[in-house]
Amino acid sequence: MYPLLISVLMLFSGCGYRPAVHYSKHIINEDVSTEIIISLTDPENTVIIKDAIDAAVITRFRANLVPKGKSNTHLIIRLMSVSLSPLAYDSNGYVISYRTMVLLSIERVKKEVRQTYRARGTFDFAIEPNAIVSNQARFNAIKQSANKAIESFLAQVAAQGSQDDDQ
Repeated sequence: MYPLLISVLMLFSGCGYRPAVHYSKHIINEDVSTEIIISLTDPENTVIIKDAIDAAVITRFRANLVPKGKSNTHLIIRLMSVSLSPLAYDSNGYVISYRTMVLLSIERVKKEVRQTYRARGTFDFAIEPNAIVSNQARFNAIKQSANKAIESFLAQVAAQGSQDDDQ
């Protein structure tokens, strides 16, 4: 058992594996502030997305959420669109599955450098035939889609950090 553990540790250390957070630290830094531009057409969903962004900054970027004046990096998030599309129908023509898509525009401001990212997230969910989509199910689907959009943003930042790390 001991030789197997040593082999696995040597494999991961020898191949140069580093988690995405390592690369994103070059781009995002330790202290981050967030600002969300409230969508006048969809203010409820904007609040859901703000909470998801703040949670992601803490958990995925492993950064501190601080006021704008104390941050090294400032993220400005705009909710570009939220859509709910039917995916599947039953034999009677009732919708039984939906796809929620969230499109975010995230502007990263670090010192004098501004960069804009587009992030998209989708989430599929089922409902009972001939049922109305409840607000709770819709909010949950939007939150899950926003989390996937944030994962997309994290991947973009990690890829950029990886390129910067190679140079």
